Amino acid sequence: MEDIFKPPSKSSKSPAKSPATASPTPASSAHSAPHSAPHSAPASKARGIGTLGPVADLETHLPAEWWRDLFNSVYLKTDGDVVENDANTVRDIDALLDSIELAPDDRILDLCCGQGRHALELAGRGFTQVTGVDRSRYLIRLARRRAQARALPVVFREGDARAVRLPDSGLDVVLMMGNSFGYFDREADDHKVVEGLKRILRGGGTLVLDLTDGTWMRDHFERRSWEWIDQNHFVCRERSLSRDAQRLITREVVTHAERGVIADQFYAERLYDRERIAAMLTGQGFRDVRFHDSLTTDSDRGQDLGMMAHRLLITARAPRKPAVPARGRRRPVDRKVTVLLGDPRLPDPVKRGGQFNEEDFDTIRRLKTALEELDGHAFTYLDNHATLQRDLERGQPDLVLNLADEGFRNDAFMELHVPALLEMTGLPYTGAGPACLGLCYDKTLVRAVAEGAGIPVPLETYVSSVDQAATLPATFPALMKPSFGDSSIGITQQAVVHSAEELVAYRDRLRETLPGRPILVQEFLAGAEYSVTLIGNPENGLQALPVLEVDYGNLPDNLPRILGYESKWEPDSPYWERIAYRPADLDPEVERAMIAHSSLLFGRLRCRDYARFDFRADGAGVVKLLEVNPNPGWCWDGKMNLMAGFTGMDYPDLLRAILDAAWARVTQGVETADALSLVG
Repeated sequence: MEDIFKPPSKSSKSPAKSPATASPTPASSAHSAPHSAPHSAPASKARGIGTLGPVADLETHLPAEWWRDLFNSVYLKTDGDVVENDANTVRDIDALLDSIELAPDDRILDLCCGQGRHALELAGRGFTQVTGVDRSRYLIRLARRRAQARALPVVFREGDARAVRLPDSGLDVVLMMGNSFGYFDREADDHKVVEGLKRILRGGGTLVLDLTDGTWMRDHFERRSWEWIDQNHFVCRERSLSRDAQRLITREVVTHAERGVIADQFYAERLYDRERIAAMLTGQGFRDVRFHDSLTTDSDRGQDLGMMAHRLLITARAPRKPAVPARGRRRPVDRKVTVLLGDPRLPDPVKRGGQFNEEDFDTIRRLKTALEELDGHAFTYLDNHATLQRDLERGQPDLVLNLADEGFRNDAFMELHVPALLEMTGLPYTGAGPACLGLCYDKTLVRAVAEGAGIPVPLETYVSSVDQAATLPATFPALMKPSFGDSSIGITQQAVVHSAEELVAYRDRLRETLPGRPILVQEFLAGAEYSVTLIGNPENGLQALPVLEVDYGNLPDNLPRILGYESKWEPDSPYWERIAYRPADLDPEVERAMIAHSSLLFGRLRCRDYARFDFRADGAGVVKLLEVNPNPGWCWDGKMNLMAGFTGMDYPDLLRAILDAAWARVTQGVETADALSLVG
C-alpha cells in the first residue's frame, strides 16, 4: 500500500468525485492544497512531509483551487470504504431509477463521474448511450480500463464541469451523483455549471443532482474525527464552517504509523439547503424541481461519513426550447466565422515538392467537414492572399479562425503578418498575436525565457550564420537545427551528429540550404519524447489534453530517434511509416511538472487559446523543454487532434474548443495588447 501514498490525496468522506473539467483546468473535487504549498508536497518514501501544526482558522489555509490534483489512487484508498463500495453504487442507481424514467437508448451524461462507478452500473443494466466526464485524468483512465474489462459501451472523457464540450440539446439526462456539486471557490461557478447543463440538455430533459443536505450538515458535522485506513495508515480530520457559514471546510492529515505525516490538506464544499438549490435551478429556467428520499450511504469501515452522510436526490426538467429546424433548412447562427488558410495558388517551400499536394487538399476537406458539424456557426473560407485584406474588410465576421500557419503568402517568416493584418483591420481572431509568434519562432529566445523561469532546457551552443570557428560541443551525439524555422525544416536524420567532422559537414549543409540562418548545436536528448497541449486562456482556465508520447519502437535501429522533416513530409520514409503516438504513461509528478511548465510559458510568452509544448528526457530521465508551438498544427492527423482523441474528443470537438476559447476571451474583454507579449 505504500506506493499509493506518493501523490497528495483527497480525504475519505470528502466530496466523492471531481467536478469534471474537460481539462489541462478548473473544476475537480476534493481537498488537497496546491503542490507549491509545503504541507502538500508528495510524501517521501523514507519519511513523512511535516505538517502545519495547530491551525486556528482553517479557511485562511484553504486554496481557491484545492480540487485540482486530488483524485488519484490515494483518494480511492482513503475514500474507498464509500466510493468503492458496490452496495452504495447499486443503492444510488436504484434510487435514481425509482425517481425518473429512463429508456435504454436515452443519451445519459454522468458529469463528475470519478472512476465511473455510476456510469458503469447503468451500462451494466442495459443503458447503451452513457458518457462519463471528469476532471481527474487518473480516474478517467481507470474508468476506461474498467469499462474495457467488463466490455461495457461507456465513453469516458476528461472535462470541466463549467464548460462541457458536448452539442447543444444533445442529452436526455445529466447526472451529478456522489456529492459532486459545490466545490468551487465562487458560487458564480456553480451557476455556470447549471447554465451549461441547461444548454446540453434537450428541452424537457432531466437533471439529477445528488448533494449534501446543507441544513442538516451545518448542524451535524463532526468537528474532529480519525480512523484507520489500513494496518499502516490513519487519517485525522477537523472541520469548521466558513466565515459566511456557506461552506464546510475540512483539514485532513494522513499519517503512516512509522513514516509520519504524508499528507496535510484542506478542502471545502458549499452547503446548499433545499430552498437555495431550488432557487438556483428555477432561476436558470428549470422546472418541476423535486426532492426525493435521502440517499443511504454506508462505510465498509463503519467510520465517519463526513460530507457523504446525509444527501439529497433532486430532479428537475430542462426548460422547453425552440423546435429544431427541419432538415434542409438553415440552422440558427450565433457566430459568423471566417477561416483563413494558406494560399494553394502560391509556392510553399515547406511542403513536399514546394507546393500544395493532394494530402494538403484532403486535410482542408476534412477540416471543412468537421466545422460543418458545429451548430451555431456559419463558416466562410479565405485562401487568396493577394486579396486577403480587402476580403476581410468586406466580410466583417464575428471571429476569424486563423489557420494560415504557413504564413502570409506561404512564407513561414511572415506567419506573424497574418495576425498583424487582423489587428490592423480590427477583427478578433483565434490564436497567438504577432509578437508571440515572432518570439516563439526564435528557439533561442524561448529557451532563454524558459531557463530564466527555472524550466530545464538542453545544453546549447549558438552558431551565427558567419561564424567559422564555433565552439564545438563537449560531448556527442549532438543535435543541429536552425535557430528559427517551422515544420522541422533543416532537421533530418543527419542532424544528429556523432563527431566534430559530422558537425562541420552538417553545419555547411545547413548554410547551403538555409543561408543566413543561425544554427543551434544542442545536447541530443535520447529519452522519451512528450507533447503537452493547452486549450483556453489563463483568465478563463487552461485545459491540458492528455500528454502524448512519441513511440519510436518500430524505427530501424540505424536511424536516430527524432521527429524530423522526413516524419512530416516524406511518405516513403521509415519515419513517416513507423513512428506512432500514444498516451504517455508518466509518473504523476513528472506529468504535473510538464503541465505546470507549459502553463507558465503559456502566460509568459502570451500564447492565446491553444498552444503545444514539446519536451524530451535526457539519459538521466530529466525532462527538458524542446520548443513552444503557438498556433500548432490543426490538421486531423496532427499531434493536437491525437491528444484530443485520447480524452474522447473528436475533431469537431477540438475545433469547437479552440473557437470557444477565443470567443470567451474576446467577449469577456480580456484581450491583452500584443505589445505586452515580450514582458514577463
